[in-house]
Amino acid sequence: MLAGKTALVTGANGAIGSEISRTLAKEGAHVIVNYFEDRAGAEALASAIGGVAIYADIGNSDDVEKMIAGFPRIDILVNNTGIQTFGPLLDVLEADWDRVIRTNLKGCFLCTQRIGRIMKQNGSGRIINLGSGSNKTAFPGLSSYTASKGAIEMFTKVSAAELGEFGITVNCVAPGAIETERTRLETPDYAGTWAKLTPLGRVGTPADVARAIVFFASDAAEFITGQTLWVDGGLFSKPAWPY
Repeated sequence: MLAGKTALVTGANGAIGSEISRTLAKEGAHVIVNYFEDRAGAEALASAIGGVAIYADIGNSDDVEKMIAGFPRIDILVNNTGIQTFGPLLDVLEADWDRVIRTNLKGCFLCTQRIGRIMKQNGSGRIINLGSGSNKTAFPGLSSYTASKGAIEMFTKVSAAELGEFGITVNCVAPGAIETERTRLETPDYAGTWAKLTPLGRVGTPADVARAIVFFASDAAEFITGQTLWVDGGLFSKPAWPY
């Protein structure tokens, strides 16, 4: 499906990023595995899928330029990197707020802008941004994360409006409750807790997210842009109902 395509996945060695990378590679794409931490893990992933691992702090424009240097063609960009800082709004440190916004939102902007220029030259491209349930619903204790993900959804729309004339589509995938090693630390029974609230009766997996990414990267989505796809089992379409 994606044979001959080059894909760049930011934050590619995390639980969701690594599954996205593996799935894109299975579909034939050559994957650039971006990492900020765990060089050994990123290189092992890249080796396993026939890709290449490249370090970059995506919130730094110089790092982004270095990361894409040498790639005259990048067909697919997955802005996957995301970090969180938990804490009450009134106690959030300015440094923590800045770090989350810089990584999640500024990083998405820098990668979209720089790689969008490459896609413009080549006359086509697919950009997929990772949103969150917090695009739609307030997440108490995650003010900076919620702000960054809500902004990414609107950034997706304006990017789609501006880049469409160059044959570039821009869409957003917004996961719901996804079970990973990190989310399992949030509560003793993460899957059971969130499954009770999810209409489909289970939590999501990184594979659920990766399949949505592949759809937007494929020709099947060539006339879809500026959209958000909720990969949440109906979780955030269901209101808090009193009876």
